[in-house]
This record gives sequence, structure tokens and C-alpha cells, in this order.
Amino acid sequence: MDPSPRDLPSLIGLDDPPGMPPGAVLRLRLIGQMEAWTFSAENVLPVGRKTRALLAIVALSAPRPALRGRLAELLWSRRPEEQARASLRQEIHRLLESLAPAGADILAVNRDHLSLRPGTTWIDVDEVTRASVEHPAALSLLDGDLLEDLSGLDPSFDSWLAAERERVRDRGRKLAEDLLRGLSDPDVAIPAAQQLLRIDRAHEGAWRALMKSHAARGERGMAIQAYDRCRAVLADLLDAAPSVETQKLLSEIRGPSGSRLPRRPPAPDPTPEEMEEPPLLAEAPSGPTRGGAHIGVLPFTLIGIEEADAHLGPGFAEEITAALSRFRWLFVASSSSLARFADENRDEITIRRLFGLDYLLDGSIQLVRNRLRVTVRLLDLRQANQVVWARRFDRQANDLLSLQDEIAAEVVAQTDPEILLIEARRVASRPRAGASAYHLVLRALVLINRLEREALAEAGALLKEAIERDPDYAAAHAWYAYWHTFMVGQHWAADSTAALEAAEVLANRAILLDPFDARGLTICGHVRAFLHRRLDEAVVLHERALSLNPNLAMAWALSAVTHAYLGNVAEAERRNLRYKKLSPFDPFAFFFDAFFVLIHLMKGDYEAAAAIGRSVVGMNPAFSAAYKPYLAALGYLGRTQEAAVVRKRLLSVEPDFSILRFLETTPMQQEADRVHFAEGLRRAGVPERNDAEAAAGRERLVRL
Repeated sequence: MDPSPRDLPSLIGLDDPPGMPPGAVLRLRLIGQMEAWTFSAENVLPVGRKTRALLAIVALSAPRPALRGRLAELLWSRRPEEQARASLRQEIHRLLESLAPAGADILAVNRDHLSLRPGTTWIDVDEVTRASVEHPAALSLLDGDLLEDLSGLDPSFDSWLAAERERVRDRGRKLAEDLLRGLSDPDVAIPAAQQLLRIDRAHEGAWRALMKSHAARGERGMAIQAYDRCRAVLADLLDAAPSVETQKLLSEIRGPSGSRLPRRPPAPDPTPEEMEEPPLLAEAPSGPTRGGAHIGVLPFTLIGIEEADAHLGPGFAEEITAALSRFRWLFVASSSSLARFADENRDEITIRRLFGLDYLLDGSIQLVRNRLRVTVRLLDLRQANQVVWARRFDRQANDLLSLQDEIAAEVVAQTDPEILLIEARRVASRPRAGASAYHLVLRALVLINRLEREALAEAGALLKEAIERDPDYAAAHAWYAYWHTFMVGQHWAADSTAALEAAEVLANRAILLDPFDARGLTICGHVRAFLHRRLDEAVVLHERALSLNPNLAMAWALSAVTHAYLGNVAEAERRNLRYKKLSPFDPFAFFFDAFFVLIHLMKGDYEAAAAIGRSVVGMNPAFSAAYKPYLAALGYLGRTQEAAVVRKRLLSVEPDFSILRFLETTPMQQEADRVHFAEGLRRAGVPERNDAEAAAGRERLVRL
């Protein structure tokens, strides 16, 4: 498999993006989720959303400076001017601190304005703005909305962001239109039209170009399918039907009824109810009737496969279908029922209508000598069949049946969190009014993944509301228990004792409501291990979860850290490696990969612990638990300068952290492991006691 720079941030430093200024030291990505990287691949993205927004506004204002008054107005429009300016001064200080590792004076600050120093920063939006018909490569950067993770900061900022998004989208749309205009070769026009549709899904001109090009290549079925997709998109986004011009083109492509070209009878026009998205709240064939995503798997296309191995196509589909059915929140269509649609001119519109599917998995199998290549892709049927996930698996073809099991396991382990996040982002973009319990849980997951204090508090409120709306919803109880582990682990809980009790009640209730949900069982196991130190009980719960769903990456990771707490380092490493093999780009990797830092520290491999620690804290700088084993490893390595920087970052997230607090709260069972960890922290400069603990100690001495 070929990792992308977005999946592996450490690769970003390897190649210069197009248009990189000669003296640039910072790479700033504003399209999609915001990213900021130095040339040494160090993540310098600020932790706070307001700090990120400040950097984004200054970057989008360049080369003009951004006035301080305007910045304060955009980010704190509801505060008095003096308070807003004071808050701005704080955020400027935080921004300068975040950018310091770049090793250059990137930001110019004076009493009136802020600006980026010319030539210090590569910005993706600048490349899109400078792109032309002669040099259109930068259009590929438009793979999401501008600053898609910064909505909702402030009403004034949201208005500004909406205008900026439209400006960038308009620039990309105009260039894509210019590229498409006048193309007569269908082989060139089709990708050009698809590129324009990625920027503007409702662009009828692009849909007509796609229809004409497929028709010119003799692919009338594909042309009609393009019309059906166009109709669905227009109904979904604009509540409109295709124009007369588009409908006339469809009639011309269909031709007279006596045409010799074979085609399926056109499906009847859907009713307004059918044009709506299949409801996210649907009934499962068994177990709790809750919301979830609907998915199907088509038989895989065979390339260079002999007739004797023709069973591989449907075999892979059946194996993946069976593995997907173990995830309680996914509703999976029978692969044999879908098999009749696996032809050259398959009709995804009809598949979605007949089976109520949201997603479709398909792929190909190629066998060359003793090498097997399996390519898999996931289509979002509600987004004009966009490919939202794809992977390639290359293996030695020694045992095809074993390979079938192995690849199916990795496919489902990776698509589960991918679909979960897609669903969560889709729900988060809609109005909250009238949201179901399932929708509230999805909204909470997006916020938990950000791990920011305010966002995490909001996630807790959403999960509490979900349980109030549906008291028997097992998944809501499980995720709420999971939420409590972060609140306690980050030391953000107002009452840690009450949080511990609530987490246990919620986790136990989740299991009672659905004893066959592997995710609920493994979350309960983590609550028992991390919060309550009942490690033997946790092991039993994790094993039951893995027996129910051996492809749940979360269960492998959480069981790994439980074994680490027990002192079973080799078993912990084996399990976390299994998680990483199943889901190498997991959305919760910032959490699960931190277990590798702990494992290597316990093994005494301090170099590996420090290297992985750097990567993990870069993925989510707000996750305090990742800093601690990283810091201890630096202590043993004697790297005092790096330890000072890491210690400062840890204390900015968890100000009262001390060696005494670590010893009082760690779930590690073996005294030797606790002492070893604490000594590393001590060498890294972590104080023995925080101020409150020291004061309490002095008071005890006075009483004595």
C-alpha cells in the first residue's frame, strides 16, 4: 500500500510542493483540515482553534497585513473591544510560541497589524489562486472545504469564512470550467468533467459534458447513469430537477425505442420521498434497532485469473460481507443479492434504491505468477459515487484462502472507522434541531476526536442528551463511558470521583443493553483497566470483544495497553502491532499509537519511545497521556533541551502534573514498572509535587 502524506505526516518533509518559495520554512494547508509543518516534518499547528483561526486569517490576508482591530472583531465579536484586544494579545503570544520550532521569524507583529514575512510560507490556497490553464496541477489541492475544522468559532468569523470558501471555490470552478471548455476528445473530457464535479457537484455543464463524452465512446449506459447521478445531486443539494437542456440531451442519448444499442429499461422517476437520503435511523435485522450506515459488497472483478480460480471474485465479497456484519452499527446487504449488478454498466442508482445502501465496496483481483494484487475502493452513493477510501494489497499467492481471510480483515478494520467519521462529519454539517440519539452520538465523536477542552465538554453534553432521548441505546452509553476516560485522563473532570463512578455505570449499562457489541465490551474493559485498575476483569472483557469481532482494531489496541499495565510487555506489543496492521491510518491513531511509546519505554528502548513520541504528539498536541512516556524516555536519554520543550507542552495541557500525581493515578500494576517510569519523569525535570500537593504536605507537617 502506498501511504499518502496526509496519512503519514512524517512524509511531508520529503518533497517540495509546487510553488515552494526558495526560503520557505513553513508549509500551511488550509483546504480541508488545517495543517502546519516545518521542513523537518515537525507539526507546528497551534493547539487552540482560535489560535489556528488567527494564523489562517493572517495567511489568507497575505501579502496585505491583517489589522489588529479586524482580527479582534472577527474572533471575539461578542466581547467589548478592550476584552477582545486582550484576548488577541494572548492568542498572538500562543501563535508565536507554536511557530517557534520552525526556527525562523515567520510572523511580523506590531501595534497595528500582523503579517507573514514574505517568502517564509508555502500556502495551498495561494497555489490554487495562481493556477492557470497552462499550469492546472494545483486544482488537485481542492479536496475539501476551506478550514473545514474551524466552523462555529464566532458568528463574525463564520461569515468571513463562508465568503473565503466561496472565493476559493469560485477560483477553482472557473479554472476547471476553462479546462473543460472546448474539449472534444472524450478520453480527456471525462476526467476534466469529473474534476469540475469534485469542486461543484451541482454543475450541470460538467454533468452534460460527462454524458456526451460517455455517449461518444459508445457507453450509453454510463451516460444515462451520469444523468441519474446528476438528477440525484440536484435534488439533494438544490431541491431542483435537471434543466430542459440536460433532459433533452438524455432523450438524444436514449434515441428511438427501436435502437439496436442494448440498454436497460429506464428506471421510473423516484418519488420525492425516494429522493431523500435513506434514513440514518433504520432497523437492524437483529439486536437493537438503532441508526447506522448501510453497506454492500459487489463481487470483485478478476484480471488474469484462470477459470479454476473464478470463485475468488464472489469469495472475497462474501468474506468481507461476513466480516462487516460483526460491526453492530453497520447494516450489510447480502453479497449474493448484489451479484447481478456486477457487470460493466452496473447501475449504482438502482442498487441504492433497491437496497437502501449508503456505501458500496468493490474491487479487483489480479494474479501474476505467484503475486496477488487486490485493489479495494469504497464508494459513497450519497455523494455521486465518490471514492472515499481505497487501498491496494500486494501478497505472495501461496495460500489463496488464507489471503482472502487476511485481506478481508484489513479491509473491514479500515472501513469501519472511515465510515464512522464520514457519517459523523455529514451529521455535524446539518442543523441540530430534531436530531436523533444516533445523530447526537455522531456529532459527539467528531468533537471527541479533536480533544479540545471546550469541544470535549460539548461532546459530553451531546452524549448525555442522546441517552435522555433513548435510554436503551447501548452505543450512546458506551461512547459516554469512553468520553469519561478522556475527561479523567486529561484531568479535566470537575469531580474525578464522580466521573469514575459514572464511567463504570455507563459501561456496565452498555453491556447489559447489548452484550454482543464488541466495541461496547472493549470500552468497558478500558474503563475497568484505566479508571478502576481491575486489570484481570478488563482482560476478560477484551477477550470477549475480540471473540465477537476479531477485526475491531480498537479492541486490539485497548487490550494491548491493559497487558502493558499488567507488565506483559511482549503480549502488549503483539496486540498493538495487530491493531496497526489492521488499521494503519486509524482516526484514533493519536490515542492508540501512544501505547507504543509506553511499550518501548517499558522495554528500555528509549530511542524508539522518543521517536514514536514525537510523531504521536504531533498528531494531537492536546493529548496529555502521550507526552508522559515520551518525556520519561527523554529523561533516560539525557536530552534535557528537548525534555524542557516537551515538559512545557505537557504542563500547558495538564498544569498540575507531578510525579506524585503520576504514582497516585497510574494503572501500572508492577512496582518496578511504576518506579522505572517515575525515574524517567524525574530525570526529565518533572516536579515531585505540584504547588497544591506541596502546600498540603507543609500543612500536614505543621499539624504534626
